[in-house]
Amino acid sequence: MDRVPAGDTVTGSGTVTDLQIPGTASGPWPAPAKLNLFLHITGQRENGYHNLQTVYQFLDRADQLYFEITEDRAIRRFGGPAGVPEASDLCVRAARLLQSTTGTTKGVDIYNDKLLPGGGGLGGGSSDAATTLWALNRLWNVGLDAGELARLGLKLGADVPVFIYGEAAWAEGIGEVLTPVTLDEPWFLVVVPPVSISTVDIFSDPELTRDTPRMTIRAFLTGGGQNDCEAVVRRRYPEVAAVLDWLDTHAPARMTGTGACVFAAFGSEGEARSVERQLPRGWTAFVARGMNRSPLQAITL
Repeated sequence: MDRVPAGDTVTGSGTVTDLQIPGTASGPWPAPAKLNLFLHITGQRENGYHNLQTVYQFLDRADQLYFEITEDRAIRRFGGPAGVPEASDLCVRAARLLQSTTGTTKGVDIYNDKLLPGGGGLGGGSSDAATTLWALNRLWNVGLDAGELARLGLKLGADVPVFIYGEAAWAEGIGEVLTPVTLDEPWFLVVVPPVSISTVDIFSDPELTRDTPRMTIRAFLTGGGQNDCEAVVRRRYPEVAAVLDWLDTHAPARMTGTGACVFAAFGSEGEARSVERQLPRGWTAFVARGMNRSPLQAITL
């Protein structure tokens, strides 16, 4: 991995500024965003979990993680999502899970140049966890394969495995039963409303649709699918409803995951940026390319 020169300052546009990364740290290791191109809830299990159908595709926009390996078994975090205690940070939880599972005596200082918004439906926390597992598996030299890492990741979140495997995928179960798919890789305009949405809150809403008929991959590829969470989020978050309505006047708009981010696909970067320039004052957005293969996969186990 490339190394940053000693004393360099890395400044992201997320929640971290002036993050000082040691020149000896390994990185950057990308933790890319994802989009749910649709999201159907087909049932609910006795344990409260929901059965889903969705398609994941990655974006070329990512948090950047750096790792300084230590010999003291301590796991420390620098940067990362604002307002999240270190013990709750998914990078820290992933490192501790891998450490306890493999019995390694090594530790790590984790530096997270956070670019992706929390509570936006872009999978930033899960992606950070997956990249931490992937990187430390190599840097600690503990030798797990992708399947073993994915099974560990599932303990941290249902969408961690897709970030481990790193391929655009049709997903079922609670989101962990994955079938790779080949999709167009359009340019997306992603609008970030000024709210953070709890997935637990949306999935526990009594008005959430939980009985959408199952759909085939072929039906999705020919234009089927919706996001079953949108109606609940529209009712609870007028800021998201406003973004959906505005973006839909330019191209078919959809919310990713349980929100809050809203996206639309365009045939070229220029088209996406043209709409971005028309954003209402005070709104935040970014343009990113869809990717069928995660940039993390360029770093082999």
